[in-house]
Amino acid sequence: MSMWVFGYGSLLWNPGFEVAQSVIGTLPDYARSFCMRSIHHRGTEEAPGLVLALDQQLGKACEGVALEVTAGLEDQTLTYLRERELISSAYVEKELTVQLVDGREVIAVVYVIDETHEQYCGDLALEEQAQIIARAIGGRGPNTEYLYNTAEHLMSVGLHDPALEWLATRVREIAV
Repeated sequence: MSMWVFGYGSLLWNPGFEVAQSVIGTLPDYARSFCMRSIHHRGTEEAPGLVLALDQQLGKACEGVALEVTAGLEDQTLTYLRERELISSAYVEKELTVQLVDGREVIAVVYVIDETHEQYCGDLALEEQAQIIARAIGGRGPNTEYLYNTAEHLMSVGLHDPALEWLATRVREIAV
């Protein structure tokens, strides 16, 4: 049985593992948003940035890309993903059903936000998000790079996320 990973943020443009195939998919009952303070990759403890996470919201859906892991690399990929995504325990690893654009359904490894974690910040207005993203820098680089790469990759695969598009435009106006 194939291992799948659902990408909705940086996994879209930087999976970090060998992908056998990628297929547009929808994860029901979750919404993508900048609801996690980043104190490692795109910010610091003193000046946190923001990264995308999936907030459970019944009736909503997140469009992203289901990534099939190359056969034989499942254990190595899962180890890599856990080191990358679970660095501060703000994400929770789940196996959820993703509906692929071609009609298939797959069980995918998905990283969703722990709403009880101190890094959760699900109530920030878009302008406040833009101000934070425009200035934050972390171990993997500027927060702006994360936003721009994600927004551009979503558009390149034909996915439309109005909030991300607004943020990318606004951050370009104010970034220092």
